[in-house]
Amino acid sequence: MILYPKAYYKNVKEITIEFLNKNNIKAIILDVDNTILDFDKNIPEGFIDWCENLKNHNIKFCIVSNTNKLKKVKYVAKEFDLPYFYFAKKPLKFGFKKAIKLLNEKPENIAAVGDQVFTDVVGANRCKMFPILVKPIKKKDIFITKLKRPLENHIIKSFLRKRNKEVK
Repeated sequence: MILYPKAYYKNVKEITIEFLNKNNIKAIILDVDNTILDFDKNIPEGFIDWCENLKNHNIKFCIVSNTNKLKKVKYVAKEFDLPYFYFAKKPLKFGFKKAIKLLNEKPENIAAVGDQVFTDVVGANRCKMFPILVKPIKKKDIFITKLKRPLENHIIKSFLRKRNKEVK
């Protein structure tokens, strides 16, 4: 289903090299807002080290963000030492296609990691990538995202029920 991720984690630090290797993931596209940067523009402890560790295991990275705030994306990209695309218009394919070209990997070997179903997961699925959903860093969101969260939570519960049935 286009609304379902292939994996769901508490935060990006739970995504391991073992998991990536098992799923043949060679590159990661990261969202910014509430995925690796909270509403107050803080990067949670350990996130940069997580990224560096995966880079040391030859995982490529790129930031793809919907924000139109270039200064914010530049700040995060500099902290993580990653290339970036901003104002990506997810779930449209536009930003994802730029990242695919930059990363020079097949879409099925790229994980798109983000905190929103309707932008990150849907966009990744539309581009035939491996969508990984993470819980938002904080509950504080921009207005439009706040409106979508209850429906997204319903979709996540449905996904988790389905996944739990498959495991049994």
